[in-house]
Amino acid sequence: MIDLREIINSFTKEQQQNFVSYLHKKNKRKDAKNVQLVHLLINSEASSKEICIQLYRKDNKVAFHALRKRLFQSLIDFTANSSLKEENSIDIQLIKFILSARTFLQKEQYEVGYKILEKAEIIANEHQLFSILTEIYHTKIEYTHHISTLNIDDLIEKFKENQKQHQLEEYLNIAYAKIRILLNQVNHQHKIIDIKSMIKEVLEESSITISDSLSFKSLYQIIEITNISSSQNYEYWNIEPFLLETYEILKHHKSKDKQLYYHIKVLYVIANTLFRNKKFLASLNYLDLMNLYMHKNSNKYFKEFHLKYRLLLALNHNYIQNQDFAINQLTPFINKKNIDIVSQLDIYLSLIVFYSQQKKYKESQRLFSKFYHTDKWYIEKAGIYWTIKKSILEILLQIDIGNIDIVDSRILSFKRNYFKHLKEIKQERVITYLKLVETYYKNPEIVTSDAFHKKVEDSFDWIERKKEDIFIMSFFAWLKAKMTKQDVYLVTLDLINS
Repeated sequence: MIDLREIINSFTKEQQQNFVSYLHKKNKRKDAKNVQLVHLLINSEASSKEICIQLYRKDNKVAFHALRKRLFQSLIDFTANSSLKEENSIDIQLIKFILSARTFLQKEQYEVGYKILEKAEIIANEHQLFSILTEIYHTKIEYTHHISTLNIDDLIEKFKENQKQHQLEEYLNIAYAKIRILLNQVNHQHKIIDIKSMIKEVLEESSITISDSLSFKSLYQIIEITNISSSQNYEYWNIEPFLLETYEILKHHKSKDKQLYYHIKVLYVIANTLFRNKKFLASLNYLDLMNLYMHKNSNKYFKEFHLKYRLLLALNHNYIQNQDFAINQLTPFINKKNIDIVSQLDIYLSLIVFYSQQKKYKESQRLFSKFYHTDKWYIEKAGIYWTIKKSILEILLQIDIGNIDIVDSRILSFKRNYFKHLKEIKQERVITYLKLVETYYKNPEIVTSDAFHKKVEDSFDWIERKKEDIFIMSFFAWLKAKMTKQDVYLVTLDLINS
């Protein structure tokens, strides 16, 4: 069943009000229940059965199903009409130009028809609308013999060049779709795929190169593909220059004003990469830009990106010693209903880290109690990497609290569920780390010894600070704090800034 509440709650307040006004205008009967249903979906947490009884004073499933069906159709119509008015106004205008031009050409009013096509071509080129340009060139070529001043060879050359660009955009879209599907298989089905090699192969097959001749969306997709590739092995340091260089192209791109949605997504990817590379102030600068664009066009995409923005804002502030500010950014979302489940899970996990770094273990434990689903459920919702991170954090928290019996069962479960997968994806250092943690919790007195320090030193292939991911450093900081008998948060900051 389609979740109407989720759809309506994804609207801004203004969009919700506009939708209600749309329904009022559309209603022919004064007793129509569609507006009542919208208000109930927005303002209450009642179940479908409870809403049905409120509307009909009895459990009238047939009438309620028909009402839901009509409301869903109204949502489709309203959304489509809004899109036509806003985002796709240029596309629709150009289609009107082409239809109008063809009408004049068929009536043998060739000069008028060609003038309209010329105007359409200029606008379509400005916005890199390759599919519409195909229609324009097709029509121009068809009627070239009626205007002696036109050069058929020039038109054919333009047509072929546009076809190349259009085909390149389509190839990139296909590559992007394939990569996203494979990533889902890695995250949710434990599949082992060399994402980086596969991405390289796909891009080389399509002869894709980065330039401002690509559409804004295509450049975004290349950024996202690159981000996916590097995040698999936590190599965020490797993509930072590429992201910043590509954003310089996007900043001056001819269709940037039309591509607000992708612009916000690009800013988030850059801000997140800078955070993972421990460049907190630079990350905050890009978050400021992201927030600015989230408020454009009457906050059109604010609701969609707000949780991601707040989480990344909090993470940055946590690592520049603004812990209370970081916590205050996220606590309003702890029990909030009707928000994106993956974002909410990320918020819970981040707050658990923040509280644990402050030794507020009761608060951490209280949040962990909200993770009552099976690991299989979390893998399906948030992916295997998130679930592994959650499992390790729980082990560390239970050690800090002193719940030894729980630690034993959690470590055993982790070995059984994830060791094989970690070996297959060549992340043995996670296994090594957990074994060292297990050694500490079973024999805490040896952790300060020279022998244990040497064992830790010899256990990893250490990489330089600027290349190491901030989350991996934070995990290691917990172990180092035990080894040096120091505060875990201060050790974390020292590792990051040293």
